[in-house]
Amino acid sequence: MTMKKPVVNCPYCGKIVVWDTSNPYRPFCSERCKLIDLGQWATESYRIPDTNPEKQDDSLKDEE
Repeated sequence: MTMKKPVVNCPYCGKIVVWDTSNPYRPFCSERCKLIDLGQWATESYRIPDTNPEKQDDSLKDEE
């Protein structure tokens, strides 16, 4: 009995990729997609949203 290897979509282009140790670029389909994604992080095109924004200091409003 052989087990099926998991299949995922490339995070960048969406191409179907077999999740296997023989793919050095996983979860990406290719080195190109991996490098494009890395470049997006490096140029700060991707951002993680702040789920807990700090409150503004209300003491400055009293001085006006």
